[in-house]
Amino acid sequence: QVQLVESGGGLVQPGGSLRLSCTASGFSFSNHAMSWARQAPGKGLEWVSGILSDGRDTYYADSVKGRFTISRDNAKNTMFLQMNSLKPADTALYYCVRGLATPDYWGQGTQVTVSS
Repeated sequence: QVQLVESGGGLVQPGGSLRLSCTASGFSFSNHAMSWARQAPGKGLEWVSGILSDGRDTYYADSVKGRFTISRDNAKNTMFLQMNSLKPADTALYYCVRGLATPDYWGQGTQVTVSS
C-alpha cells in the first residue's frame, strides 16, 4: 500500500534551518508529482510547495518563496524540503503529499516548531 513517511522536524530558533525528508513506498514514486503541505495550530491546511515527477519544475507558496527549496531523489524514492530563515509563523505540522493538482495520499506529518 502507499506509504509516505516524513522525518526531520524539530525545534529550531528563528533564522535557523531544517531539512525535511519524505520516504515513499508502495507506488512508482518517479511517476508522481509530490507536494508538501502544513497545518499550523488552530489554522487550516496550507499548501507549501510542489515538484513534478522528474524534478525539473518546482512551485512554492508566496509565504515560503525564497526561503524553502523542494527537491527529490527518484532513485531513493525520497523528497526533501530545505527550510532556511525559519520564522515562528512556519511552526506547523508538515505533511508529505502524493500529487500536486490532485493530491490523494498524505503522510502522518512531522512537527516543525520555530521558537526562541
